[in-house]
Amino acid sequence: MTGWRLLLTRPAEDSAALASLLAEQGIFSSSLPLLEMAPLALTDTMRAVIDGFERYCAVIVVSKPAARMGLALLEQRWSPLPRVSWFSVGAATAQVLQAHGLDVSFPLEGDDSEALLQVRQLREAIARPAARVLILRGEGGRELLAERLREQGASVDYLEVYRRDLPQYAEATLPELIRAERLNGLVVSSGQGFTHLHQLAGDAWPALAQLPLFVPSPRVAEMARVAGARTVVDCRGASATALLTALGATRPVL
Repeated sequence: MTGWRLLLTRPAEDSAALASLLAEQGIFSSSLPLLEMAPLALTDTMRAVIDGFERYCAVIVVSKPAARMGLALLEQRWSPLPRVSWFSVGAATAQVLQAHGLDVSFPLEGDDSEALLQVRQLREAIARPAARVLILRGEGGRELLAERLREQGASVDYLEVYRRDLPQYAEATLPELIRAERLNGLVVSSGQGFTHLHQLAGDAWPALAQLPLFVPSPRVAEMARVAGARTVVDCRGASATALLTALGATRPVL
């Protein structure tokens, strides 16, 4: 895998951690964060969800920012938190919740919505009569998860606690970085991350679309293909393990 030279686009702290893991495997990477998490102002709708938190039988947290910001809001209202079943899409988010003393269930294999829906504890939680599920997330995303839960009879609400902004960069920053670092692969961790990549690329997108693009899910893969990306690799998860597995199965263009 040492032939890969990757562009990482996660928030700065997450990109630094991923870059360190990749370096251990001999993989070069360069970071250009395309997501900046901005907390949302507390609204009456959010207050109503928080005040009614004890009515939920399951809480699903889809990202580390959702865990950190969501818990901060909930703990302002509840001390201690009501007893509910906690779930996360991946292990990294689970660690944030566990640091707050919460018992969290998450998929042991895979870190996407499909894997979470197969977790026994979640299936048992939503099998209860009149099951209510709360999804902690940023603005938008994970619609498939809510759809599947509703199909199984659960009522689903959202607590959206942040938005994903595109940091300000000078024009041509993205293609110039790729050219200067001789990068031969792009990595995005979400649909919003891809949208920002496509937006920042501007007129250079047709050229960048020729590079292998590593994405976390079938939904994001479809977004990328519709936009014209030529080689899209679905890692079936946003974790470092999922990315390394995908890199090992894909030959870099040197």
